[in-house]
Formats: sequence, structure tokens, C-alpha cells
Amino acid sequence: MDNNSSCCNSKFSGAVIIAVGLFLAGFFPGYYYYQAKMNSNFVTVKGLAEMDVKADLAIWNLKFVVTGNDLKITQSEIARQRGIITSFLQKQGIQAAEISEGRVETNDLMANPYRSNNDMTSRFIVSQTLTVRSPNVDLIEQALRKNGDMVSEGIIFDNQYGSPVTYIFTGLNQIKPRMLEEATKNAAAAAAEFAKSSNSRVGKIRTASQGVFSIMPREQAPDVSENGSINKTVRVVSTVQYWLE
Repeated sequence: MDNNSSCCNSKFSGAVIIAVGLFLAGFFPGYYYYQAKMNSNFVTVKGLAEMDVKADLAIWNLKFVVTGNDLKITQSEIARQRGIITSFLQKQGIQAAEISEGRVETNDLMANPYRSNNDMTSRFIVSQTLTVRSPNVDLIEQALRKNGDMVSEGIIFDNQYGSPVTYIFTGLNQIKPRMLEEATKNAAAAAAEFAKSSNSRVGKIRTASQGVFSIMPREQAPDVSENGSINKTVRVVSTVQYWLE
């Protein structure tokens, strides 16, 4: 009897071990497959936010040029024209503290070894730049429209680099939180629409990327630049992943 009981117990224990092994063999692959499915059950959406803003800083570079064969006379003319420009700016309401003078630059064409004597009508080219830095962008725009008054005084401006005025928006950090909140709301709305069509429910955020803030001219046209526009549009696109339940 003892031998038979021991044999039966051994067989029963072996059967239990085999059963548990089979159970675990089926449980763990199924469990990890379930977890893998749950971990892949998410949706990636993008949320757009835009805001119209106005530049709050204008930088106006007025580079003027004088040519001549007598350096002393040419430099005196530069000083005279500098006085005309400064007087014009102040008459437009621009404060003296907003005007800064750059150094006087002199180019002696005779010092150029590659010069062409046949084409040289003036030996010296003297130039200077006055820079206006003002938060009153509307005032700068109005003054820019009247720069013909200075041209009529014989002043020649060097505008080879395009528009002489750069309009800048400096308040980006102040509007970032509000725009990110709006972008996230728009992303959540897009995720909700996706979940609705797939009979799911939007869960918590899995990952989020705020994206890059870009500033563009409000008027989108080929010949309109952001730097030359007072009115601008700030845009950000956030990428958000939501769990689906």
C-alpha cells in the first residue's frame, strides 16, 4: 500500500507540474502579446495654433554715400548730409536717443590694384550709416515713406540689401504658453475624432513635442518678407500621442 500510494502521489505531482507548466507556457506569451497590443494602442496627432501679432521694434539702417576727388571736401559733405538726415528724423518725431551713428568708411580707388583708370570718375567713396532703433513702428513706417525729402537734398542711399527697415516682434515668450495650450487642445480634438471613428476613447498623453515656433508675414505673397512686415503671424505645430482605451 505504501508503495502504491507513493507511486500515485508521484504521478499526481507530475501531472500538476505538467499542467502548471502548460498554463504558464500559454499565459506568458498571451500576457506579453496583450501588453504589446496595449502599448501600440495609441494615436499620433498634430495640433496647430496661429496668432496674429504686430512688430514692436523697428531697426532702420540709413547708409548714405558721397564720392569725390578731394578727401577733405568729401568728408565735409558726409558731415553735412549726416546733419540733414538727423534733422529729418527728429522732425518726424524720432528721438535723438533712438539714433546712433556708425563709423565713417573711406574707400580710395587709387589703392585698388585692379582699378580701371578709364572708368574712375571719383577717387574717394565715403559712406556712413545712421541706425534708428525704435519701438514706434508706425512712426518709422511713416518716416520711411517720406525719405524722398532727403533724396531731394542730394543724399544718395545705398539700399543694395533690400528694405532698409527690419520689423521685429520681441514678445514671443509672452504668447508661447497660450499658443501651446491652444495647439494641445486642437490636437486633443483631432485625437477624439480619430477615436470616435475607431470606437475607442482617448486616454492620457503618451508623448508630446511642442514643435518649432515660426514667424511669417501676415500677407503671404512671393514679394513679401517677414522682416519687412509690421503685421505678422506666429505659428506652432505640436505633435502629441494619446493612448486609446
